[in-house]
Amino acid sequence: MNNPFTIHKRIGSLGIGAMLLTFTIIMTGCTLGPNFIRPTTKIDQQWLEARDAHLRTEAPDLKEWWKVFDDPTLNRLIEIASKQNLDLQVAGLRIYEARARLGVAVGYQYPQKQEIGGSTTTKQISEHAPNAAQSDKFYQDYETGFDASWELDFWGRFRRGVESANAELFATIAEYDDALVSLTAEVARTYVAIRTYEKRLEYARENVKSQEKALELAKARYQEGVTTRLDVTQAASLLKQTESIIPNLEMKLRQAKNAMAVLLGTTPGEIQKILDQPGPIPTAPDEVVVGIPAELLRRRPDVKAAEYRAAAQCARIGIAKSELFPRFTLGGFIGFETSEKGSTLSNNNAHLSDLLVSSSINYLFGPFISFPLFNYGRLKNNVRVEDARYQQAIATYQNTVLKAAQEAENAMIGFLKSQREAELLAQSVEHYRESMRIALLQYRAGDTSYQRVVDIQRDLTREEDKLAAAKGAIATNLIAIYKALGGGWQMRLGHSFVPEHTLDEMRQRTDWGSLLDDQRVIPKGERPPTGREVPLFNRPDF
Repeated sequence: MNNPFTIHKRIGSLGIGAMLLTFTIIMTGCTLGPNFIRPTTKIDQQWLEARDAHLRTEAPDLKEWWKVFDDPTLNRLIEIASKQNLDLQVAGLRIYEARARLGVAVGYQYPQKQEIGGSTTTKQISEHAPNAAQSDKFYQDYETGFDASWELDFWGRFRRGVESANAELFATIAEYDDALVSLTAEVARTYVAIRTYEKRLEYARENVKSQEKALELAKARYQEGVTTRLDVTQAASLLKQTESIIPNLEMKLRQAKNAMAVLLGTTPGEIQKILDQPGPIPTAPDEVVVGIPAELLRRRPDVKAAEYRAAAQCARIGIAKSELFPRFTLGGFIGFETSEKGSTLSNNNAHLSDLLVSSSINYLFGPFISFPLFNYGRLKNNVRVEDARYQQAIATYQNTVLKAAQEAENAMIGFLKSQREAELLAQSVEHYRESMRIALLQYRAGDTSYQRVVDIQRDLTREEDKLAAAKGAIATNLIAIYKALGGGWQMRLGHSFVPEHTLDEMRQRTDWGSLLDDQRVIPKGERPPTGREVPLFNRPDF
């Protein structure tokens, strides 16, 4: 038997020619479409309230900003939420999806088709077919071989695809960080709401007790005949009005705890165990380090995500433009083919044994070119579509920056003014409490009407409720400042994007290779548009 792996000399000649052609095309190729440049956007050099003594403009440390409240319960809640929140896990899983999509894009740069196959075909020719009398009516064909094709990336279509997928990967990481920023802020805000409702309930219950004593005083004076029944009915009416506040506050408190359960990815019963006892409203520090507005461009994850989305869309313009030009493909087939002929299909093995011999070699090899014609503007309009989407992405980025500055400015003015409001309300409450003491003394002595007592008690109840809300607003606005500055995402550095048990489940179900390893180093060509080659998940700006 002849050597089945002896290839005809013409195949070698074609291979050398194809290699030279490939080298020439790759060396003279280009990359179509614009290269991404970060869009310019206007931003102030200083905050509007930068001169306020409560704000400092040195670089802030925002990794665990919630610890400024010095509240162990809040620290525990945020730690649990960062590990168990389900929306955050979804955002983390999108990162692994994007990493796999990047792998798909990278794969298109290499030969797109590489297949080994074989076939056996049995055919009977009709007796009424042309020249049927001179043909074998029955035959069986055997074929096996290797088929490959490689569309060369002459216009940079596949390179732009990798560029786009890579930017999308970094966008999903930034969106995960943005979700973490929002999560930590929402947990803290909900916790402050819970403590505020608890304080408002405390004030309401204290006022109920105070008004119950006032009612007893009014009844005693009525029974003594000193006053009319009007004093009793006024006291009872105010007491019921104050008591009616409590059910609504209890409802809101329970709803806030239920919201906390969702944030922590657990049940309301588990939250009740953590928050079983009332606590004080978190106290904000007198001074807050806020940095400067320009740092928002480097720190806020939503700004970075918008930038990477724009970069991904910019690359798609080049992909669309490449469709306007010819495609160059190297392809071919090499294998063995033989047929068994005759009027019957007996003795098949006689001809099958001739399959793997040099005389049965069958091959097809060479470069191919295709050029789009008569597309009636479809391809050009597709380029225009991608360009319009890119311009939208630029506007979205610029708008994201402006909104980030707005959120920061709003939070700062809210923090400063709520502090002043709480100071004034605290003074007002003290005056009302003193007024209440004096009014009760005068009422006992018969020097004033009960209407004055009722008015002061009603106003005191209202002012104490407003004071509790104002104290909660100070903490809430401080939380808004840290969220607006993009604080909190840094806590995930060195940790997995999803819980380890989820990664184990994914590994058992699917071969993920090294894609679930968060410490993977970025290969060449897989880096952010303006970045440099450093570990993907340990980047200083990620």
